[in-house]
Amino acid sequence: MRHPARLGIALALALATAACSAPATSGSNDSKAEAKPAAQGSSLTSCGRQASFAAPPKRAVALDQTSTETLLELGLQDSMAGTANLKTKIPAAYEAAYAKVPVIAPKIATGEQLRAATPDFVIGGSADLFTKDRAGTREELDALKVPTFVSAVDCPAQNPAGRTPFELLFSDYENLGKVFGTEERAGKLAADQRTAVAKAGENASKATGGTGGDGRPTVVYLYSVFNGMPYVAGKTGLPSEMSRIVGAKNAFDDVDEDWPEVSWEEVAKRNPDFIVIGDLSERGRPGDSAAEKRTVMAQHPVVSKLAAVRDAKILEVPGIELDPSVRSVHALGLLAAGMKDLGHVR
Repeated sequence: MRHPARLGIALALALATAACSAPATSGSNDSKAEAKPAAQGSSLTSCGRQASFAAPPKRAVALDQTSTETLLELGLQDSMAGTANLKTKIPAAYEAAYAKVPVIAPKIATGEQLRAATPDFVIGGSADLFTKDRAGTREELDALKVPTFVSAVDCPAQNPAGRTPFELLFSDYENLGKVFGTEERAGKLAADQRTAVAKAGENASKATGGTGGDGRPTVVYLYSVFNGMPYVAGKTGLPSEMSRIVGAKNAFDDVDEDWPEVSWEEVAKRNPDFIVIGDLSERGRPGDSAAEKRTVMAQHPVVSKLAAVRDAKILEVPGIELDPSVRSVHALGLLAAGMKDLGHVR
């Protein structure tokens, strides 16, 4: 997905690793998954490109933390030849499994680093990891007989109409389970997270206290502050879907981007009923922590006058969980519970 703060990431990729809240997972990762290769292999179509497998991959490489944690949640650490681009500390639930996986690059992997790992399958959460100046294009890897996988959430044009981002995320689990022969574990993960989404959705019919015309509370998601400018969730990011599920409305739903840069004055103009801050303390850049973002808003001559800021109608969630990942249902649960605490649920 085209992440707004990637401008900052591209300029400053020194990421700190402080403590992280545990994700909502379906089970322990202490033992590897039992792969059950199908007699006739498996195949899938990922972002418009088909891949076939005669047997489950044994040397998979995950190009980002999102993909790494999905594979670890599926118990596939012993089938991994590498990981890259760690942005935050690995949660405690995955530490032992993660320690078994070679780190081929602490930041974004290059084509040379990827090829040195001799992968038989390459997985990325977003298509922009597969470029000539990064891991190489999917076409180049195809020519080397190395199949690739990109999260369905990052390929809206190739997905059936009407599929929600969470359903696309769950389809990733199920497709990867099919490829690795871990369908049962992948199915349980998807089922558990569907239950979590349904639980959060109980808010929708009870949402109240909105200042907009339809009564739904409006929310601004403040992800990062780069060079003094706020980056917020736009229409195509996962937070818009989270808002819909819990009965709120993303105040920047009219901006057709995942994470657009806006102005503080525009945030004030939207006058949200509450604000969700993505805490990026672990990334370590100036302004990343929730406390720093609170301070910036409290000191801004216009934003500080908003009722949401003045009355501390602010929720904090781990920033990494606002992008589609195995952890996202955890942030969704925090949003649903926080709305109740703020009085936006009857």
